Amino acid sequence: MIKRILESLEQRRTQLKDEDKGFTLIELLVVVIIIGILVAIAIPVYIGLQNGARDSAAQSDLTNAKIATIAYWADDPDAAAPATPLSTSLGNFGYVESDGLDSAALFSGTPTSASFCIEATSGAGNEFHITESTEVAENGC
Repeated sequence: MIKRILESLEQRRTQLKDEDKGFTLIELLVVVIIIGILVAIAIPVYIGLQNGARDSAAQSDLTNAKIATIAYWADDPDAAAPATPLSTSLGNFGYVESDGLDSAALFSGTPTSASFCIEATSGAGNEFHITESTEVAENGC
């Protein structure tokens, strides 16, 4: 019985024209599984790249805020601390905040022209800070 069915299928297959032949269900399933595996690998890598870009934007903003703050106090050493958001008070000194910040750069403590610490949170949720004498570092002030 099974032998007859297999012979019948084989006979039918040999009678098909070249343009009538196609992919089997198993072949299509294998392709779909391979595509699924590639997507499962690619999505976390893509998300990691996005988070890295957000962190880099926050670090760049802090460096620019430091330069603008030094210029702010060089212009008037007796001036009060720049108001927040920094983009309004330091805008005249070249500071432009990027879209990559969750919370804008803020001064921590009581800043002076000799001592300040600026902190920001990136769009990825990581905190960074910079002081008058150090470069960008992780965590808050």
